[in-house]
Amino acid sequence: MAKFEVYQSGKKNEFRFRLKADNGQTILSSEGYTTKSSCLNGIESVRKNSADPKRFLKTKTPSNMFRFSITAANSQIIGTSQNYKSESGRNNGIESVIKNAGKAEIKEVAKKS
Repeated sequence: MAKFEVYQSGKKNEFRFRLKADNGQTILSSEGYTTKSSCLNGIESVRKNSADPKRFLKTKTPSNMFRFSITAANSQIIGTSQNYKSESGRNNGIESVIKNAGKAEIKEVAKKS
């Protein structure tokens, strides 16, 4: 089953989340949050905004890789995908977020360095 993993990371001990698909692959990662509560609010924002196709921002990296971000109503980025080699791979990633975000459980995992 898909899940949001919540963890602390980095020198600032920021809270972050990542959305993992049924196969365990990370399909979306967040920026750092100063509190766990803010991180959980970020997850709820992903759940809410993933239902609106207009909230997905499709981009290309300087090295011609494809990626996407999901944004809130205020245009702030909530989460960003991995890099994909193809546009179709990126589009499949977006579909996976749409399919999984609403029903994914939230699980806390060990701190990352």
